[in-house]
Amino acid sequence: MIPSLPRPALQRFGLGAFVTGFFVFLFVPLLVVAVFAFNNADYPTPPWMGFTLDWFTANSDARTGLLADGELLQSMGVSAWVALWVTLLSVGVGTCNAFLLERFEFPGKSAIALLAMLPLVIPGVILGISILAFASRIANFADETWGLELDFLRPGLPLVILGQFCYIVTIATLTISASLRRFDRTLEEAAYNLGASRLAVLWTITLPYLRPSMIGAAAMAFLMSFENFNTTLMLVGSDSPLTVLMYSRMREGATPVLNAISLFLMVASALLALMLLWRKPQAQ
Repeated sequence: MIPSLPRPALQRFGLGAFVTGFFVFLFVPLLVVAVFAFNNADYPTPPWMGFTLDWFTANSDARTGLLADGELLQSMGVSAWVALWVTLLSVGVGTCNAFLLERFEFPGKSAIALLAMLPLVIPGVILGISILAFASRIANFADETWGLELDFLRPGLPLVILGQFCYIVTIATLTISASLRRFDRTLEEAAYNLGASRLAVLWTITLPYLRPSMIGAAAMAFLMSFENFNTTLMLVGSDSPLTVLMYSRMREGATPVLNAISLFLMVASALLALMLLWRKPQAQ
């Protein structure tokens, strides 16, 4: 239908109802979590019992707020540490993958590209179990055959990083490949004609063009790693990331401090998104 033509009233009503229902479904749960982070009650659900900042700042036997909860803060640090390594590995390897798939021709390229996408369609739990079983078999074989203790192949943070990297690198590859595909290669050819080396062209022309997509891929990788639960639960050791700790506390009995940490993460994610949106016009 041509947008300038008038639409039937029923169609306008249906479209408005759909859009309204979609945003209600999307944002009302987040709004409820944000509001009840300030609820003066020992449970994270209605009814409203009054405003309080205890779930952020309290430090007493009755209540422990987010800023005084050492275990919760430590788990946030663990999640940030894991997310940092996953981001660095995903962007680095994803950039190399993008050049491999977009700039080179070799036998089996289509099959490799298809196999690289498989982690996106494998459930996180299955991916975690598969990595755990494979790594454990290698560690057991090395221990029984050569007497080597390969602790990094046992459940723990190195295995969590590997498990998350396996599928997040695919998303980074797709993001950077899409940008590299639109790159005008005549700019590189002009630089070569002027005597620039391959390294100089890569550093001064190609990578600056890819920088926005690399930053976007890094932001997505960090957030996806920080909030990952399914794969992480299968591979975690004694150091629990935030999502695993929140899950265990939910099973024991939730308090509004979980609402407080959820609100904190929502605000941090929103600020990161705003920074990226602000940076995009600057780059242009």
